Amino acid sequence: MTGLNPTNEQRSSGAAASALAIELVGINKHFGPVHANKDIHLAVKRGTVHGIVGENGAGKSTLMSILYGFYTADSGEIRVNGTPQTITDSRHALGLGIGMVHQHFMLVDNFSVLENVVLGAEDSALLRPTLARARDQLKALARDYGLEVDPDAIVENLSVGQQQRVEILKALYRGAETLILDEPTGVLTPAEADHLFRILGKLRAEGKTIILITHKLREIMAITDEVSVMRQGAMVRTLQTKDTSPGELAELMVGRRVLLRVEKGPANPGKVLLDVKNLIVTDDFKVPRVKNISFQVRAGEIVGIAGVAGNGQSELLESIAGMRDQLGGTISVNGQPLSLDGDDGAARARLAGLAHVPEDRLRMGLVTNFMAWENAILGYQDKYGDGPGLDIGKARATAEEYLKKFDVRPANLDLKSANFSGGNQQKIVLAREMERDPDVLIVGQPTRGVDIGAIEFIHNQIIKMRDAGKAILLVSVELDEIRSLSDRILVLFDGHLVGEADPATADETELGLLMTGSHPSSTETVTEPGTLPAHETPIQQTLVEMSPKNNTGRDTN
Repeated sequence: MTGLNPTNEQRSSGAAASALAIELVGINKHFGPVHANKDIHLAVKRGTVHGIVGENGAGKSTLMSILYGFYTADSGEIRVNGTPQTITDSRHALGLGIGMVHQHFMLVDNFSVLENVVLGAEDSALLRPTLARARDQLKALARDYGLEVDPDAIVENLSVGQQQRVEILKALYRGAETLILDEPTGVLTPAEADHLFRILGKLRAEGKTIILITHKLREIMAITDEVSVMRQGAMVRTLQTKDTSPGELAELMVGRRVLLRVEKGPANPGKVLLDVKNLIVTDDFKVPRVKNISFQVRAGEIVGIAGVAGNGQSELLESIAGMRDQLGGTISVNGQPLSLDGDDGAARARLAGLAHVPEDRLRMGLVTNFMAWENAILGYQDKYGDGPGLDIGKARATAEEYLKKFDVRPANLDLKSANFSGGNQQKIVLAREMERDPDVLIVGQPTRGVDIGAIEFIHNQIIKMRDAGKAILLVSVELDEIRSLSDRILVLFDGHLVGEADPATADETELGLLMTGSHPSSTETVTEPGTLPAHETPIQQTLVEMSPKNNTGRDTN
């Protein structure tokens, strides 16, 4: 079933005869001196889920952008259903049955789901008949593939997972037979990711072809049939997923053995460095999002905040960092209350010894039109002079050191930050904040969109800061990351801290239920998390009681 598809007749009549949905032969692409794709060969079988993995800057997104018509290859051939094609733009790609769901969704926030789906695919000058036909087709697509979403809902009111369904519906409505998904679970909860995989399974069962770009090897092993590994612009190897392992894939991606787990010794908490008491924070519409919460973070420990996106984590971090005024409560660093109100709150927080890696690197962490060296000193310009007295040589030398230490690629000080991959943008922000030797580091989504080699490096840097006696507050949508890095876990739901958990015993399923308010104990609120021993915290006690070990009488982990 398809929606408007005016160029459907352009699709190869030999489709049924070809076992390959997509074939890329000898693809090369340069961006100036950078050879982004080097003689790439890729064959994707029809009706399969084909994974593509590689480090940031390996050329994955460039390759898929060529297939989708965003870029034109310098040389090589694209074959769709066995027929050579010159794909000129994304509309042409859609006409050939190729759709793409981007990591950052391309939706109009104040349009309805229905309006977003038909936007650019109207089949007459009269919009009402188009919308009526589209409504019927969306109902059928939702029923067939489990893509339930209210067609009249306004996109900005939908969860991230629902917005992603809208993007998939857009592609299917336009007749996509091959669907490219770029880091599709980067901002999804575990439950939303599971639902996405069920959708992909149904699409595969219906004969659709899925190309999945992800850095999460667990997802590759769970859903793909074949996986191709790219490294430094070249295709290294394609394997049957059943015949490989996460360790082998990681080694192929990075070119060396990669530790897939966080190695850290026990924490040795010292004095309280971050003390949050009775904090109340509102959003831009003056709606309370952080609701009278209190906790402490001590020197030499990592405290993780687990919660579904939109439950107050962003407002909490922004308030502590001095970027958002608090309605009530106090924040102290090193025993000194911070006055964070006003436009210079963030600067005063930095002077007090607090560094901040924001959740949204593009909106709050970088000025994308600035060069790499400028972003590497952003917020700390006073260390290099001011205005016409800025010591540019010193600033550039510092930036060069940061880029080298954090393996930013390319290590080009004069490249605009907008031209780095997302993972390398993230490393610029992390280097700037972590290398300032703060007493307190608050970090949101430290490895969002970052490849496996860089994840290992970033995790090690965070552990080193903890072991050096720093206090670290960590927010991440990745439960694996929260559980492996944290020494204590606080669970945030609807702006309330609903409990504290020990990562050694906290089960991912139970944490997921707490994060969504579905756990019976999530109605209990711990008023002073971080000030009680873990065994005295009601939610932690519930997690221990409900762990596999306690349910079966033996440890099943």
